[in-house]
Amino acid sequence: MARVTVEDCIDKVDNRFELVLLASHRARQISQGASITIDRDNDKNPVVALREIADETLSPDDLKEDLIHSLQKHVEVDEPEPDPASLIAAGGVAVASDRDEDVDLPETVTFDQMSEEELLAGIEGLVPPEKSDDY
Repeated sequence: MARVTVEDCIDKVDNRFELVLLASHRARQISQGASITIDRDNDKNPVVALREIADETLSPDDLKEDLIHSLQKHVEVDEPEPDPASLIAAGGVAVASDRDEDVDLPETVTFDQMSEEELLAGIEGLVPPEKSDDY
């Protein structure tokens, strides 16, 4: 019976490996007490999971996101960066939110300026690489 169910699911999930991952994750959820969305019909949890995917009672994308979330050990939270205008008004010192130390910011950033003539002179001074038989 599972072979027919897998063939029904391949339309919803193109990759068979991904299908196995999603179905096994859903089967584990069912064994841990998650409610099923179809009639069991005396089927085991992996077959029920495959039938749920085949009948589209569960979205494969939702299952994939849930699987990824269950495998994550540490979830990084993106905190908004401080507003540059407020940092300038504060005197160039930002207070780190998760530490008790101050972070000094550079006053200004300067770049070396090169004129067009200097750039052309530098390019003309370059020597082409020697050709070898390796290429």
